[in-house]
Parts: sequence; structure tokens; C-alpha cells
Amino acid sequence: MCRTRWILISLVLVVVLGMTAVAPALAQDNAPSFMGNPDVPAPEFPADLDWLNVPHGLSFEEDLRGKIVVLDFWTYGCINCIHMIPILRQLEEKYADELVVIGVHSAKFANEGNTDNIRQIVQRYELRHPVINDSEFEVWNTYRPLGVNAWPTFVVIDPRGNYLGAQSGEVPFDAFDRLINAMVNEFDALGEINREPIDIQLEAAIVPDQVLAFPGKVVADEASNRLFIADSNHNRIIISDLDTYEVLDIIGEGTKGLRDGPFETAQFNKPQGMFVDGSTMYLADTENHVIRQIDLEAREVTTIAGTGEQVYSRFVVGPAREVGLNSPWDVELAELNGERVLFIAMAGPHQLWQLFLDEGIVSPIVGSGIEGLQDGGFGDAQLAQPSGLYFADNKLYFADSESSSLRVVDFDVREVRTVAGPVTNNLFDFGDVDGPVGTSRLQHVLGVTGGPNGEIFIADTYNSKIKMLDPLTNITTTLTGQGGTGGFLDGALDVAEFDEPGGLSYADGRLFIADTNNHAIRVIDLASNEVSTVTFPNPERLVVNDFAIIGGNSALGVEIMLDEQTLSPGESEILLEINLPEGFQLNDTAPFTATWSSNGEAITIAEENATQRIVHPEVPLHIPVSLSEGSDVLHGDLTIYYCRYGENGLCFIDELSVDAPVTVSADGAAAPISIVRDVPLPPIASGF
Repeated sequence: MCRTRWILISLVLVVVLGMTAVAPALAQDNAPSFMGNPDVPAPEFPADLDWLNVPHGLSFEEDLRGKIVVLDFWTYGCINCIHMIPILRQLEEKYADELVVIGVHSAKFANEGNTDNIRQIVQRYELRHPVINDSEFEVWNTYRPLGVNAWPTFVVIDPRGNYLGAQSGEVPFDAFDRLINAMVNEFDALGEINREPIDIQLEAAIVPDQVLAFPGKVVADEASNRLFIADSNHNRIIISDLDTYEVLDIIGEGTKGLRDGPFETAQFNKPQGMFVDGSTMYLADTENHVIRQIDLEAREVTTIAGTGEQVYSRFVVGPAREVGLNSPWDVELAELNGERVLFIAMAGPHQLWQLFLDEGIVSPIVGSGIEGLQDGGFGDAQLAQPSGLYFADNKLYFADSESSSLRVVDFDVREVRTVAGPVTNNLFDFGDVDGPVGTSRLQHVLGVTGGPNGEIFIADTYNSKIKMLDPLTNITTTLTGQGGTGGFLDGALDVAEFDEPGGLSYADGRLFIADTNNHAIRVIDLASNEVSTVTFPNPERLVVNDFAIIGGNSALGVEIMLDEQTLSPGESEILLEINLPEGFQLNDTAPFTATWSSNGEAITIAEENATQRIVHPEVPLHIPVSLSEGSDVLHGDLTIYYCRYGENGLCFIDELSVDAPVTVSADGAAAPISIVRDVPLPPIASGF
């Protein structure tokens, strides 16, 4: 290789990518090389970690030899980590045969270290590469001497398994692209690129009984008696009746994109916060980095701020359509000094912005742009990923997620104050403690709204709780939620469970909650102190990419008792047949689930066979059991997802329990326990 080429490739690393540590492996002519340092092989992954999206843990020696590997050290609440997801996805698509991205999830918050929570985030963020739960920082600490000390940090490993370099922060696509392209060309010339795909097995798609997908925010508009839901992962807004929850309209066609126009064809990308002002809605279209204005009467969507490109500028004033934004997460309309101002929680640059609606001018108003927890004047205050807004009494409350605090912008005295959570500038000072500001602790709060008596409600997201602040005393108390790793349970306030709620809205004695990881909207009746879940009476309206997911199960509550079977003792099996209506087939993304139990008198089911969770199972299913003489009843709880494909396709859930009485004797038949489920044609399907 000529010296000039070595130098050019080295410049790709040092200048373009800005690697913090580049291995100085040299050719014989002392020219720098982009190849990793043979004296620094990539440390292998510990054997005791949970891996997602792959059937087993990977190793550099056995699975990744011949691949360029990028380790993404991230944590799922970090906005900079979120910003890198589309860039990594673009790289994975371009270098599908040569590159393997591995997410190393080293949790900041306690809640983020739970594997089930990471599994939900993997699906929410649509990650298709292997992800490790590094909650104990085993991988992080192994790579710390090699430059890993912040979220996100990217470590590049060459196809020989040697460490090349590390870079923290958001890295542009072009820089990564030039580096990886140079590596592919060089190792291809040496015959050392392995283009055999690794075995990816995506986590089973979540298809809940409800028809939402990770709803981020909710607005209850008492004036129009309507409920607005940001159905974030379906890239749309749902409008329902505030009392009956009948679906009235849907904004957006459901596919990811940035398109203005009529409701039926408009496109969004992970929409979040909304504000409704009469017949106009304002929307933070987060991953499009724009603000949308929606005419609810004309049924028309218009972009009013942002360029559609993520821009890192922190101190720009200009025409709203010409100024780039950075992950707007919520909006709040207020009248300030006689002007209509739309406040924007700009999570990306850790600031609050303002859009003067009459003039069409946008600018930052609060925050130095430095991530931190520091009160003071508007320009000096430090914020940390603001994600929720509420305006009252000339004060703008904001959920400051990464500082785990609730803060307020007081326009009367023009200062920022913390009113719940820690008061020290320590972004790791979080927890779950009620009490006065400074003593109270929250964990990655995302939502805030006000109540009828001046109280402030807080979505304490990573504690999976709803809390309440008395703004006169700055004392925080828990209203409801059992906390921990999240759950899903209606009922009295002291037993109800939530899972990472992200948005709140109050109307007519009720607090509406976007219960994000439960894919549901929950309602607290503040008079009865009861929690319930919104159920849509006409779910057929909720069409997603030509499929309506029917929340009302076609067999909900059905119990089936089969005829008794007489079988011979010994090793046997449950033989489950599923017969679907003509024109239907099993959903190829949703998991069929079954749990089996017995009295144990004649039927023995091994623990590993007692539960099935299979995406698109091959039927009939065979589940091993052991039979001994006596009488018993096999009990099964089944959930079957099935769809009719084609125009106006529908997807349904068939949920039932089945009891199969069995007598085992020497003169019984040598046959399996036979269960046949003939799924009926759902009545609603005949209307399409």
C-alpha cells in the first residue's frame, strides 16, 4: 500500500470522525494505518449478559470475525443517543453485509437497567441490531480505558477483532460513512471481509389488547369534548369523544414521513406533545424536528416551524420555516405581553424556545444550551432535556427529564426555579422520594399538567408513578402508581399500576394519562379515586397501514370444556390445532401465547414447556407432557393473533381458556391430548 493512501485513510479517522483514540499500527514504511492495533484486541463480552435481537450472545472470535463492528454505548432516555439511531440505521442499510452494530445499553437510571424495559425500548426505537443489557457496566468498564466515558460513545472494531478507536457524542453520517467505506475497501483487498449475515432474531412484536403503540402524549379538550392522543409509534393522532371514547377522526396515514396536507395523507415521525386552541392544534413532530399546525375543521396539516432537518444551532432567531429545530418534545400556547406565543420544549439542545405565531418568528428563550441543573436567569439557566410543558399564572412549568426534576419559568421575575426534585447540579441525583424540593426525588419525568385547584400533576415516568406538587409549598406527594419496573392494573389509587407514563392532561374532574409502555390511555377519576383504561367502542376505525387491530377480542371471556379423553400412561404431548376462518392467517409479527397447567395428579408439564410465546407458530403445536395413571384436567390459556390480509385488512385477537379432562389408564389410547380450536369468523369482519 502506498504511503499516500495510508495518510489519507488516517485522516478519515483523525480529522473527519475525530476519534479520541486511534490505534497507531504502522506499516513497514512507518505510515499510519486505519487497521486496529494487534496489541489491543477487542475485549470479549462477559458471558452472563442478556442479549436482545439475537438467539445467543456474540463473540468477536466466533461470530464477528471478518465484520466491521461498531459498539454503541447508550442509555435509552438520552436524547443524544436517540439522535444517533437513524444514523446507525442508515449505516446498517448501506453496509448490510459488512457492518454489525451492537448496542451496549449501560443504564443511567435504575429503571433503564431492566431487560424487559430495554426490550420494549428496542421495539419502540425500532432497533434491528443486537443489544446487550450492560446494567452493571461490565462492558463499559472493560472499554473505559479505551475511551468510553459518556453517552453515546462509539467504538470501532476492525474485521480482525482489533480495537481501532472511540468517539463520544453525536457523529455525523458522512464521517462514519467515509470511515467504514475506507475499511471495507482495504479489508476487501485483503480478502478479509465476511459477508455472511449474523443470525438476527428480532424481539417479538408487541401487539397489546389496546390499539395504540407507545402513545407519548394526550390532550383532553373540555371545550370541544374531545380527546387527542399522540399514537407515537403509529405516527398519527387519534381524536375521540371525551366521554364515550368513540373514535371521531384520525390524523395521518400511519407511515413515517414528513408530508403536509389532508388528514388521510399527512405524515408524521414519532409525534409527541400537542396543544389544542379551538379548531387549531399545534403539534411537536419530534423526529421530523418540526412544529405542525393542524386545522381541525378543514382537516389540513401544515408545517409552521423547522426545516425537517435536525440542526444543532442554539442561538438563532429567524423565520420559523427557515430555522432548523432539534427534537421538539412538547408545545404550550400562552399569551405573553399581549402576543400569542407557542412555547417549545426543545429536548435536543436542552432549551425552551418560543414561536411568535403572529409574526412567524422562532427563537430560544430559556437555557444556555449546556446540559445541567442550574437555576437563575433565562440565559444562564442550565436545562437537561425538557420534555413536558404547562403554563399557568404567568409561569411555564417544564418536566426536565434528564435532571429528574420539575422546574418553572417565572415570567414575573424572569428566572428559572426548581420546584420538585434535587437542587444540586448533579444529573445522577434521582430516586423516588416524596417531600419538599431538595428532598423529593423523581426519575426521568416526561409530563406535567395542572389540576382544578392549582395543583400540578407530574408524570414521574421511570418510577411509573403519577405525583402531585403543591405549588405553594413545593411539596411533592405520590398520587398513584406502585412504581418499580412498571405494571398494568386498574382500580383504586393505592393499587393501580402504570408503565413509564409520558403525558398528562386534565379535564372535567379526570386526569388522562398516556401510559406509554402499556400502549394505553389511563384515566383517574379524581372524585372516586379510581383508575380505568380507555376502550374504544369502534376500534375498526383505527386502521394502521391497511390493518385494523381489533381491541375487542373475538373470543374474550370464552371458556371451553372439551370431552373427556382416556389415554395410556407414558411420555405424550398436547397436540393443539388452530383452524382459522377462510381468508385469514396467523399474524406473522405478533406472538401466539399459551400457558398450560394441571392438578399434577395425572399430567406432568415440565416448567420449560408450561409457557409458549411464538411468533407465527407452525401448527399444529406439539407440547411434551408426561402421563401417569389417574384423573386430571389440563387447563390452557390461549391468545391467538390472526389477520385477513389484502385491502382493508383486519387483525384480531382470539383469547380463550380451555379445559381438557383426561383419564389415564393402562387400557387407554396411546394418543396425545388433542385440542382443536376452530376460530370463528369475527362478526365485524363481515362489514368490510
